[in-house]
Amino acid sequence: MSGSRSSEVARRSAFVLAAGCLATAAISVPMVSRLPAQPPSRFGIGPSGTSQPAAAQAGFAQAGFAQPGFAQPSVAQPSVAQAGTAQPAAANQPAGTVPQGVAYERDIEYGTGGGQPLRLDLARPEQLAQAAPCIVVIHGGAWRGGDKKGHTDLIFKFAQAGYVAVTVQYRFCPQNPFPAQIEDVKCAVRFLRAQADRLGVDPRRIGAIGFSAGAHLAMLLGVMGPQDGLEGQGGWADQASQVQAVVAFFGPTDLAAEDLPAVSKTLVKDFLGVAAADNPQAAARASPVSYVTRGDAPLLIFQGTRDPLVPHTQAYRMVEALTAAGVNGRVELLVNAAHGWKGDELDHSVEQSFRFFDLRLRRPAR
Repeated sequence: MSGSRSSEVARRSAFVLAAGCLATAAISVPMVSRLPAQPPSRFGIGPSGTSQPAAAQAGFAQAGFAQPGFAQPSVAQPSVAQAGTAQPAAANQPAGTVPQGVAYERDIEYGTGGGQPLRLDLARPEQLAQAAPCIVVIHGGAWRGGDKKGHTDLIFKFAQAGYVAVTVQYRFCPQNPFPAQIEDVKCAVRFLRAQADRLGVDPRRIGAIGFSAGAHLAMLLGVMGPQDGLEGQGGWADQASQVQAVVAFFGPTDLAAEDLPAVSKTLVKDFLGVAAADNPQAAARASPVSYVTRGDAPLLIFQGTRDPLVPHTQAYRMVEALTAAGVNGRVELLVNAAHGWKGDELDHSVEQSFRFFDLRLRRPAR
């Protein structure tokens, strides 16, 4: 087997292993339908000489499909494993060899949440001629589990592509219901801006990528401004927390939606501290669709049409909100895909994610 073919098989195998935590196997996808049906240039996906999709795919193999945002609930504050968010052992192990040319720092304290320290891991090019755009990677896990270490390979790949990249810790429900999670990731963005000179970050060019529950938080980072509150008391209050570009993999956008499956409604209840049907205002307050306004971050969404946890109608709702506000974006519907996919569609998703960030964040900041 050739070296390139071998690495491709390894990438895909790792991705499928990660997705297998859902207890529903990822399936190959026969076609991709893109909504809205508009010219690609309008949605920020265009040729870019800086993309490195082939190098990135190994990182995506551990990039959060191992940590599904929704999972089968169990009774009385289940462990992460009982909740269905247990990961392959490899995804939870400390990083292996740091790639040549990449500087890596673990467990940097970025703020506090509920009186506890919050940490992130950071990767960046060893040699930076100037401040670089930054990507914040947010793990999934039903807002109740997961681990930032599951994204180590992904931040390495972003660093190899010339970005500063971080993977962040945040507090879990049900012990810490919403808004604890968005307060924490907002604090992480403020930290990056406050420490931009030291970390080599361009504070005007920060993006976020998330997976399932992490995608929900990433979308909130893209649409919430200072007027929306929920900043928390974690630190760096003088800095802005909104990001400039977002990639979201099968994340919920409207937690009040009636067509969420029962398993997801139960997990949303744990996240909010109340059933959405009993308190629609609380659900709306935690929903990305509630905050979309003109000038928000461009958004790329990937969503399967057979997702048993996040219906593809969630993507439609975000499309409607973006369109009404005049915010650019793109949705890729993977027909017959579940909560994760593999093969050629994985390759496509990786490539488009890097191209999206390249176009949106490598342009001179205004």
